[in-house]
Amino acid sequence: MHDLRNLPVEVRPDRTLRVKIIDACGLACSFCHNEGTPVATDNAGRSAGEFTGTPGRSGRVSIYLKTNGTNFLPARIPADTDFALALAAARGSLPTNEVHFTGGEPTLHPELPGLIRIARRLGLTVGLTSNGENGAAVIPDAATAGLDRINLSVFGTTPDELAAVQGPRLASPKLAARKLAALDATIETATAHGVKVSANIVIPDHSHVERVLRIIEQHGRTVVVRMLVSLEDGGASLAAMQEVVDHLGATPVRRIITAGASDQRVRYRLPDGRTLYAKSIRPVRLPETCTDCRFNNPDDCQEGYYGIRMYRATDGPFMVGVCIQRMDLCVTLGEFVMSQRCREVAAFRDDEAARLAKLYAVRTTAG
Repeated sequence: MHDLRNLPVEVRPDRTLRVKIIDACGLACSFCHNEGTPVATDNAGRSAGEFTGTPGRSGRVSIYLKTNGTNFLPARIPADTDFALALAAARGSLPTNEVHFTGGEPTLHPELPGLIRIARRLGLTVGLTSNGENGAAVIPDAATAGLDRINLSVFGTTPDELAAVQGPRLASPKLAARKLAALDATIETATAHGVKVSANIVIPDHSHVERVLRIIEQHGRTVVVRMLVSLEDGGASLAAMQEVVDHLGATPVRRIITAGASDQRVRYRLPDGRTLYAKSIRPVRLPETCTDCRFNNPDDCQEGYYGIRMYRATDGPFMVGVCIQRMDLCVTLGEFVMSQRCREVAAFRDDEAARLAKLYAVRTTAG
């Protein structure tokens, strides 16, 4: 096992805003947090206190909904002036150089290129996280609009592997085969149109090691592969990552830390020269907001402070949140930009960037 403590460290200040642009999704992954929100189609007509995170007609889940106190349903965000103004207000309240679209499944949004153009006109780099189910159809126009990167969530290389992590309604190898073909088409299309592509693989424990090794073998020659720690499985997930790294004979090259958020990753070099990332969670907390939180302990706080997220409530305003396990902390965008929490986040980003740069004797890098 390699000693990661002596690796060169790169510090990247958090300058990203995550925006949930749509709730619809064609998969039903058993570990989905759905950005902290209820599954809209399964909770239509329900009010706060009545929302359920267990599978409904869609077969989808939202794993934190029972305890996170969310009080709104997510709406699809139109590519309109309201969104442009909301994005400008968020950027004006906190330094931002990238917007990252999430869902649901962002490639199902019928106005995805329009959303990208709005962000680009504001000078923002645009990325998105996708399962690849509709990418081949929309990426050409999205690339023309200015899409910079796509992070693809990859769950397996065979229909059985993908079906195994789906809810009962979608646990069909035949359907999974179609989804895997769509993923391959998305990778091919994105690469052809100059969009950067990475494959994100959640690895819960030892039983998933062989699956991850097959994914790295199949996709790692065309895209950058990133192993992600499972938020629910902690130590077992990290041990499984190490097992993959050891099996491949990978050499750690650099540790990359996002200052002001819990994201960190280690970049490895494989013997054939390819790159592999292992992404994990630092125990980062906002100094005021997180202090008295009931989840503020090593066992219950699974994501730490990961960054700012923006949503739009159904028939309501844009909302801003700081934690998918504490959606009760979400406030309207107008409230957020005037709040002490906004100032807390801004100060925390700057303070941690300075602290980490001093600790590791490095210069911070943007992005």
